[in-house]
Amino acid sequence: MKNQNPQLPKFPKGIFGLVVIGIIALIFISKSTVTIGAGERGVLYRTLSGGVVTDKEPLDEGFHLVLPWNKVYKYEVRQQELFEHMKVLSSNGLDINLDASVWYKPKENELGELHQNIGRNYLDRVIKPAIRSATRSVVGRYTPEQIYSSKRDIIQNEIDHETKKILSNKHIELISVLVRDVTLPKTIKDAIERKLGQEQESLEYEFRLQKARKEADKQRIEAQGKADANKILSASLNDKILRDKGIEATLRLSESPNSKVVIVGGKDGLPLILGNN
Repeated sequence: MKNQNPQLPKFPKGIFGLVVIGIIALIFISKSTVTIGAGERGVLYRTLSGGVVTDKEPLDEGFHLVLPWNKVYKYEVRQQELFEHMKVLSSNGLDINLDASVWYKPKENELGELHQNIGRNYLDRVIKPAIRSATRSVVGRYTPEQIYSSKRDIIQNEIDHETKKILSNKHIELISVLVRDVTLPKTIKDAIERKLGQEQESLEYEFRLQKARKEADKQRIEAQGKADANKILSASLNDKILRDKGIEATLRLSESPNSKVVIVGGKDGLPLILGNN
C-alpha cells in the first residue's frame, strides 16, 4: 500500500521575495523612527558623516524618521531641580552644614555642543562640582555669626552668582540657587544665641538711657523757658505799671455786687476796697 502524503501548497516564487523585502522594510522603518516626548529635545548623531549635529536645531517633540545607522540622544529641557547637602568651612575653620536647591535646565539651542563637549551626565560632570566649589568659596568668607544672623540672603545671592559664572560657558542655564537651611554645631549655635541675646539687652538698655536723657533735656528746657519768661516779666514791670494794673483790677472789683466802698489813695498809691465786713 502506497503512502499518501498531503501536497503542500506551492507559493509563486515572486511572493517569497516580496515577503522578505517586506520584513526588511519593517525592520528598516522600526529602526528609523524616533519619538521625542513632551519636554524633550533630540540631538542627532550621524554615524557615517560628521558625528554630532551642532549646526541645526535639535529635534522637536513628536515623531521623526532617521536613517537606521544614525542615533538620536534625548535631553529633558524642562526645569529640573538638584538638592545638595554640603559640609563647608567658615572663615575661622568651623564646619557648616548647608542645604541648597539648584534649579537648572540645558540650553535648547546649544544641546549639540552640550552633548559633544560634556555629555548627558552633565549634572554630575559640571553642575554638582560648580555648586560645591561656589559654596565653599562664598561660605569661607564669613564667620558663623554672620551666616547665622543677617548674611544668609547675601550668601545665597553670592553662591548663585559664583555658580552662574562657573557655568557660563557650559551650555547650561542656571535658573536659581536657593539656600534652604544652614546648620551650625550646637555649641557654636548656643554661644551665638547667648551673644545675640546680650547684644539685644545692651541695645534695650541704651535705648532706655537715651529716652531718659531726652526726657531730662525736655524738662530742663521747659524749666529754663519758664525761668526766662519770669525774668523778662519781672524786668518789664515797674511801679507805674503795677499801679495801673491795680487800678484796673480795682475798677473791675468795684463793679462786683459784693464790693461796697472804694478808697483811692491807699497803700503804695493803690485803691482800697472795703466790703460789708
